[in-house]
Order: sequence, then C-alpha cells, then structure tokens
Amino acid sequence: MNIAYFVWEYPPRLVGGLGTYADEITKQYAEMGHELTVFTMNDGGKLPTNEEKGRISIHRPVIVDSSSIIPVFVDEELRRWGDGLHFFSDVLNYNILSAHKFINRTSKDKKFDLIACHDWLSAMGGVVSKANTKIPMVFHVHSTEYGRSAGGGSSTIKDLEYSTARQANMIVTVSYAMQEEIQKLNFPADKIRVMWNGVDEEKYNIKNFKQADLDAHRKSLGVGENDKMILFTGRLTFVKGIDTLVRAMGTVAAQQKSAKLVVLGRGEMADEIKMLASQMGITDRVIMVDRWVDEKERLLLYACCDVMCSPSRYEPFGIVPLEAMSMGKPVVVGVGGMRESVVDGEQGFFCDPNNPQDITDKLLRILKDEKLAKQMGRKARERVEKVFTWKRIAKQTIELYETII
Repeated sequence: MNIAYFVWEYPPRLVGGLGTYADEITKQYAEMGHELTVFTMNDGGKLPTNEEKGRISIHRPVIVDSSSIIPVFVDEELRRWGDGLHFFSDVLNYNILSAHKFINRTSKDKKFDLIACHDWLSAMGGVVSKANTKIPMVFHVHSTEYGRSAGGGSSTIKDLEYSTARQANMIVTVSYAMQEEIQKLNFPADKIRVMWNGVDEEKYNIKNFKQADLDAHRKSLGVGENDKMILFTGRLTFVKGIDTLVRAMGTVAAQQKSAKLVVLGRGEMADEIKMLASQMGITDRVIMVDRWVDEKERLLLYACCDVMCSPSRYEPFGIVPLEAMSMGKPVVVGVGGMRESVVDGEQGFFCDPNNPQDITDKLLRILKDEKLAKQMGRKARERVEKVFTWKRIAKQTIELYETII
C-alpha cells in the first residue's frame, strides 16, 4: 500500500504525543512493507526539505510568514488571534504547499492508495489532495477543539474539523470516549472507527535499567532511597488535573511521610502550582522538573517512580499511562480514553480529577501496600504486551485502511 501521510509534527520536530504516534506507527507500516510519503512542518527552514528513510519519504516545505496579509481574507475571529495569527499562517502555508507538491508532482510519480491526515493541523492538506486526486482519505481525530478548550475554542477550527470529517471516507479516533464525543459533535457516525494508541514495549522496559542508575537519578532529583515517588508528566494546564493532584499531595504527604511528587512539564499553570505547594507547606515534597529533558532522562523518570498519576479532566487517549504501564508501574488516571487502557483495580485505579480526596485515597492504597503495587505493575506490563504494542496497533490500523481502498 502507498500512503500519503499529512501530519503536522514528525521527528525530529516533536511537539506532543501526535509526533510520537506518527513516528512509531509509520515505522511499523514500513516494516510491514508499505510505502509512506510524509508531508510535515519544517522548523524555520532548519530541517531538510526532502529526506529518505527506507520506505518512508519525508517532505518539509519551507514556509514564509504571511500573517500580515491573512487578516484581509479571514473572519473577525481569526483577526483576534493576535500573535496566534502567525501560527495559523504557518499551518495554512504548510498545508497548501504540501498539497500542491503532492497533487502536481508526487502523485504523478507513483500511484497512491490512500491519504491520511491528522487533526485540523493537517486537515486542509488532506482535503485538498483528495478533492484533486480522488484518492480515498482517512481523517485521524486525536482530539477536538471543543474538548481541548472545555467547550469553547475557535469556531474556525471547529468548522474545519467538521468539514473534514464530512469529506473523509473514514474517521479514525483514538478511543471510544472520543467516538462518543465526536458523535455528539455530529461527525458522521457511520464513518467512525476506533483505534487505540500504542507504546514501544521494548524501549519502555524496566529491565533496561540498573538499580544503581535508578538510585543515582532519584538522588539527583531529591528523592531518597526509601522515599515513595509519584510521577506526573504532561502539560501544566487545567485539563491535565495537575492542580487537583497538588492539592491531594497535601494529605498524601501528611499520611505518607516518605512520599514525594515529581512533576515533569511546562505550561501556563506552572507558577500557580508552585504557589499552591508553597501555601500548603509542601514545597519540599513537590519537585518541579520544569526544563526540557531528553528521552534518556524521561525514561529514567518512569523507571524511578513508584506510581504514575495522570488525573486528567479531558484526555482523548493518553499515551503517558501506557508508557508507565509498560515500565511495570501502577497508575492512577482521570477520565476519558485513559480508562480504556487501564482496568480499574487491576493495573491501577480510576480517580475523580476534581476531587483531591479521591486522588489521595487511590494513591495511598498503592503507596501503603507494596504487594498490591507490585501486582498492579505486573498486570500493567502484561496488558501492554497483550494489547498495546505498536506492531499490533499498526496491523489493525492497516486492516481498517484496507476496507476503503
């Protein structure tokens, strides 16, 4: 199968979970013998415009800032984006340039079976390419503007998401929770299919780490050998529930003297979180890692922790719990698609992301019962190996693609 793949972020330019998803699954497709032509954003012209990686061809158009002219053509809402108009300009130009290259050159060099585009950030490229080539298109929905903004957000982006869904031959979303969400937004229900995300179970394997290295890294963080380490990793924003977790930490710290919370991430709530910890008198129990960390250190953080907590208020799927589970760690998760990777009481617990006491209770049950923690960690790893490997997810996704080509 030859696939034209429009995705906004792709290595080495990684912004969030979508880039990781695209990297992992395209590698699996290539190993299965499929050909991929990826159209993605450049990084200020720093990255090669064309690159070959085996069966994967990567195109990164160099774009210019056209935000000074865009207000002439767009509605009042986009004019109010301010500095965000520059971002919209970049996304628009990336999509149009990519579609032009695909339609006028790439699609004429060889026959393509499918177009895949991801979220609104690559939707325009997918829609234009389908309209001009008549090649079937799959629209991957990893999140929605409605969900990301808790019901608000940009009407322009919402309209683009809905229009793309109507024009797609198939809509693939990341969880049954997301399927329910987009059905409520009137996306065509008959086109929607669910395909979970995965994890690299070989990379995220506790057996790759020596205990001495883990002890040394915990010490460098300020976590003692006998301390209990709770890990949060993600954007420091309201939807991730980090504020409720820090409030819960006040009670956890009082009842579990050795407990410490390590927070890896940046976001608009960073100062608020620091102030909240200070007001609660737990500054020494909340360790903020507010710097960029490389993959090696990120893996070490998972390996070092005793439990991972992601009390998200909104999460289409959530790769972070899977990464922790693959490391053999118990997890405490909020709502949304994360509850589809975790069986409550088996690999960890569900929690109410708006209730600090509920998060406290779930964390303490794990921290105070070493036997339970080990049992949950073992079941977590087993579930990943059985259900959530990228090889399995890629095979199932290709099977979905085959139904429309």
